[in-house]
Amino acid sequence: MPPRLFCDRIDAGIQLASTIYTTITQLSADTILPPQVVYGLPRGGLPVALPVARLLKCPMSAIVAKKITHPQNPELAIGAVTAFGDILWEESRIPRKLQHKQAVLNTALATAKAQNKQFSPACPDVNLTGAIAIIVDDGIATGLTMAVAAQSLKIHKPAAIWLCAPVAPSNLLPWLQTWGDFLVILNTPEPFFSVSNFYDRFEQVPTEDAIACLYQQTEWLNSEN
Repeated sequence: MPPRLFCDRIDAGIQLASTIYTTITQLSADTILPPQVVYGLPRGGLPVALPVARLLKCPMSAIVAKKITHPQNPELAIGAVTAFGDILWEESRIPRKLQHKQAVLNTALATAKAQNKQFSPACPDVNLTGAIAIIVDDGIATGLTMAVAAQSLKIHKPAAIWLCAPVAPSNLLPWLQTWGDFLVILNTPEPFFSVSNFYDRFEQVPTEDAIACLYQQTEWLNSEN
């Protein structure tokens, strides 16, 4: 049995927030850091991102990225796409027939756009240019959604992109480093099982609960004004 590293996503978020805060504090001792913006990947990444944004007292938004799955095997990710149309393929897994590739892309893109429509009203207007984008998920298995999210944010010219998660496979870290400027991964257990196996509770996050995470930032953003 794999070790249970976290009680739930909130527990994972609190632990991740502590590490990110400590890292930022250490870095800011030597230089003035740009402001930070936290991005959670819906739906499971938002309860993890919430303690991070709360501790940093910075804005939190959602960036929607969906896996593109193999037409004959819905559990096999062959790529990822954001709601804005950024696409990343896992070349070794792409089906040979082009029409299948386009069909699964269209399905994932439609899902991403529909979810983005749900979340965007709760996302604050932020200026990412020159800021640090901190992308958070509840765990990394393939890294495809995290990577395509980073790809999507680069158009805004952030000062840096941090990829952050409570758990990820160690053999994925070198590849992840090519997509971001900084990695914060709390645990890299081997052998790596599915992300859910490292949590005591890992039930699906209802859409309304994920959206509620975004609205909670008014607690600290309003207090700063």
